[in-house]
Amino acid sequence: MSLVRSYLLLTFIHKVFERDCRVIGKSGLFKMPQLYMEMVSIGAKKTALMLQEVKRELESADIVISTVRQDQHGVEAQYKCRGTSGDICIEWPSFRREMTVRMRAYLGLAGEFPTAARDEKVIPFALSIR
Repeated sequence: MSLVRSYLLLTFIHKVFERDCRVIGKSGLFKMPQLYMEMVSIGAKKTALMLQEVKRELESADIVISTVRQDQHGVEAQYKCRGTSGDICIEWPSFRREMTVRMRAYLGLAGEFPTAARDEKVIPFALSIR
């Protein structure tokens, strides 16, 4: 279950980092966008490496993730572990909280003051894994 959870989180985090990097580069709002893009790119590279490792571990444990879905409630994945089917569902508040903690760590902000909980509630979140 922890490998499947890590796979989901890393996949979403990687997509967020990639998207944010593109937005920063195209926005025209930053005086030095390359600086911020570099920082976010470093986070994306770290997540890509970790995602590769999680995929290797899933394969060695004979775990296959067959379906990943998201809806207004959260993220759900169906998987098979050595022929036995299972599923995991993570509700958005928990998923976002863990994403934020991990993203801060990948950006080197783990020891800094965290974002206020009220700010997390108002951020709309939609992302697809394909």
